[in-house]
Amino acid sequence: MQQIAEWLNKLGMSEYAERFAEERIEIDVLPELTDQDLERLRIPLGHRRRMLRAIRELGTGVSATPQPTTESTPQSSVERRQLTVMFSDLVGSTALSARLDPEDLRGVIGAYHRCCTEVVSLSKSGAM
Repeated sequence: MQQIAEWLNKLGMSEYAERFAEERIEIDVLPELTDQDLERLRIPLGHRRRMLRAIRELGTGVSATPQPTTESTPQSSVERRQLTVMFSDLVGSTALSARLDPEDLRGVIGAYHRCCTEVVSLSKSGAM
């Protein structure tokens, strides 16, 4: 636990040492931490990004921070996830934004989003 405390101190984030100790996070576990893990520890976004950058630097030897005492996670344990991205646009929305009051446009766009949400939900449930 001392290595983690020293590492956090070098990053200027020694205030998180107790949280890491409570969760039994040691230096060898750092390469496996994700943004979600750090968020669960209630670490603000900016500090999470700095920590993740410093963790990456641990693996490349760029930083002067202490090196992990064990090997990093082998590449074969990397998890792949499928991601579907959908884009849709309301035809004429730019012209509408020039003609409508912002509150009215918000209502139109909101109705469009609700309609899209219903269609996607129905297609996911197999009702279509």
